[in-house]
Amino acid sequence: MLKKIIGLSALLVLLIAAISCKDDAVPKPASQLRLDYPVAKYAQFSNHCPFEFEMNENAVIKEDKNCGFSIHYPKMKATIYLTYKTVDNNINNLLRDAQKLTYEHVIKADDILEQPFINDDKKVYGMFYRVNGNAATNSQFYATDSTRHFLTGSVYFYAKPKFDSIMPAADYIKNDMQRLMETIKWK
Repeated sequence: MLKKIIGLSALLVLLIAAISCKDDAVPKPASQLRLDYPVAKYAQFSNHCPFEFEMNENAVIKEDKNCGFSIHYPKMKATIYLTYKTVDNNINNLLRDAQKLTYEHVIKADDILEQPFINDDKKVYGMFYRVNGNAATNSQFYATDSTRHFLTGSVYFYAKPKFDSIMPAADYIKNDMQRLMETIKWK
């Protein structure tokens, strides 16, 4: 009977050993998120409003009231909002409001970089702002001829801002916004 107990014990130990043996754990190789965005192709956008510009063909534009526009990037879950106002002896107020809107983000921003824009041939003058950090917007601009036209633009993502997560999309759209600003023509 002792032989049976030893035999069953040995069989039980072998069975447990066979069941519990697995392949050695191998760590997964390091990887990075790969975000592929299409190469930007730009087309002229013009309608009844007193300005025109180039925009990314992959974006979807929708006209709002008073020649304002929403330029949607569905794959990136972002929108550029354009607001148009006429200048009527109120250029100082318009400039102050545009700058105030940008600097309201200073609470969450790490820094705000200003890039002046001047195109004397087309009479387009403005400022492009790059807002770094977890602010609600990462890029803003204003453009004016200082006598008749004033246009502002801001980009917003449909997510809580985490700059390191949205940085590739923010850079892509920042380039589109700069192209839009640099190609504005007043009518």
